[in-house]
Amino acid sequence: MVGVVGGAMPALPPADDRDPDMMPGAAPVGTLTVQDIGGRRWAERIVTESRRQSAEVRERASEERRVTLALREAILPEPGASIDLPYARIAVRYVPAGRASSLGGDWYDAAPLPDGRMFLAVGDVSGHGLPAIAEMAQLRHALLGLSMTGACPGMLLTWLNTLVLTRLDDTTATAVCGHFDPATRLFTWAQAGHPAPILVRRGGARQLGAPRGVVLGATSSLPYGVADVRLEPGDLLLMFTDGLVERRSRDIGLGVSLIVEAAVATGLGAAGPDLDAGLDRLLEAIGGPNPEDDTCLLAVAVTEEGPRHP
Repeated sequence: MVGVVGGAMPALPPADDRDPDMMPGAAPVGTLTVQDIGGRRWAERIVTESRRQSAEVRERASEERRVTLALREAILPEPGASIDLPYARIAVRYVPAGRASSLGGDWYDAAPLPDGRMFLAVGDVSGHGLPAIAEMAQLRHALLGLSMTGACPGMLLTWLNTLVLTRLDDTTATAVCGHFDPATRLFTWAQAGHPAPILVRRGGARQLGAPRGVVLGATSSLPYGVADVRLEPGDLLLMFTDGLVERRSRDIGLGVSLIVEAAVATGLGAAGPDLDAGLDRLLEAIGGPNPEDDTCLLAVAVTEEGPRHP
C-alpha cells in the first residue's frame, strides 16, 4: 500500500501510460456507455429512414413512368405499326428515353385527308414529363383537326402557332408537316424550327432545304414558308425529331450528317418488306436511340406512281 508522505499524494503515471480501465468514469474495455448505445441507435434509425425514403422515391418515379407511358400510348398511334397504301408504305420507330424524367413531348401523325392526300407530321414540345405530354396531346390533336381543312402546311403552322401563343403559356414547340399527293407525287411541306426531312434516292441521301419558319410560341410576326419536292417511285422520305440526331457530345448538324451517311451505308431505300428492318439497321448504325431524349422516326417509302390527274 502506498502511503502519504508529508501530506502529498503520490504522483500519477503519465497520461499515455494510464490503464483506461482504471481511469475515473471510464467504462471497461468491451462495454458500451449509455451515450454509445444511444448514438448507435440514432445512426441506425437514420439509415433505416434514409432507405425508406429512397424506396419511396424509386416507387414514385416508377409509377410516374408507368402513368406517363400509358398516357402517351393512349395519345399516339401505335408506334410499331406500318401503313401499306397503294402508292407508299409508311413505317414508324418511336423509342422513349431511358429515364422517366426525360420522357418528352415528341409526336407524329400520318393520316389520309378527305381529298385523297396523305397528311404527315412530326413534332416536339419543349420540356419533359407529364406537362410536356399533355401539351403534346393538345398540339397533335389540334394540327390533325386543322389538316382536315385542306389548308397548306404553312397556314396550318400559322394557326398552330396562334394556339401556342394564346393558350399554352411559356410553351415552345417545333414541328414539320406536309401533304403527299399520290396523284402528282408532290410532297408539300413547312417547318417551325424543326430539322428538315432527309430524302433517300437511288443510293444517295440528302437533307431537304428548309423553308423559313420559327419555333412555335416564339412570335406571331413571322410567316411560315412552304417548299415542295416531287418524289419518285423508290424514294424514301425520313421525318424525325432531334432525339434521333442530337447528343450531348455532338450537335444536330453532325447528327444529321451521320444519318445521311448511315442511310446510304445500310442500303436504306425503296419500300418493301425490308423497310422496318432497314430502319432498325439505321438506328443501330448511328449508335442506337438517344437514352436522354425520345426518338421519333417517320419513314415514307414511295412504291408506285399512283393515279395521275387527267
